[in-house]
Amino acid sequence: MNPKTILVTGAGQRLGLAIAEKLAEAGHCVILHASNSIAQAESAAARLRAAGAKAFAVQADLLMEADVASLITRASSLAGAPITGLVNNASIFEGDEASDFTRASWDRHFDVHVRVPCELARNLAAVLPDGQVASIVNLIDQRIFKLTPQFFTYTLSKAALATATHTLAQALAPHVRVNGVAPGPTARNIRQSEEDFQKQVDATLLGTGSPVASVVDAVCFLLNAEAITGQIMAVDGGQSLIWRTPDVDGINE
Repeated sequence: MNPKTILVTGAGQRLGLAIAEKLAEAGHCVILHASNSIAQAESAAARLRAAGAKAFAVQADLLMEADVASLITRASSLAGAPITGLVNNASIFEGDEASDFTRASWDRHFDVHVRVPCELARNLAAVLPDGQVASIVNLIDQRIFKLTPQFFTYTLSKAALATATHTLAQALAPHVRVNGVAPGPTARNIRQSEEDFQKQVDATLLGTGSPVASVVDAVCFLLNAEAITGQIMAVDGGQSLIWRTPDVDGINE
């Protein structure tokens, strides 16, 4: 493994923090991005440094264009090295439908899930020193493989990020690889009870959902997989493969 300098967006808590911790433990230099949870990111970075890792925290509001424009440069300055890894984990998950989505919600989802990952990828590639290679992993969602009308704007924006994963891989090769991880139920969202979340996990083909550790392992694998680009790995316990739907179940076909 060649140690990288990796920026992880949305790393103040939950999945992003777990990714950053695992990367730091593996010997990479990690920059934990956060916005509202910057205190948690700074605390985590300090804890990682105390354990012997190289870790820093950086604050940026991803809905502010100036913050996004400077993020790669600021992260590189903190680390004292070029950014050679990027995990686009930051996300929002607001509920709407085709009948009631708003322009504000549309813009938030597409900014955070599409514009920001694309701008960060572009800015990383623009300053990557000659002779160096970089790797990007986008956190997507298994919903792109099993479309429903639920969470309308969220799903559309994640589908756009999936397309961007393929087209960025084409555009930035051979020096930058771009891949994606599409989790299923990983952590309970604010709309769910613990019982609701467990039912969702149990209903996946493997009955496992998407344990945080499994998603983290997939991200780490793709960051280091030198012959893989433009691929999206579903880490969803088989949720996207569930086929027993009313149109085919129990009709003796």
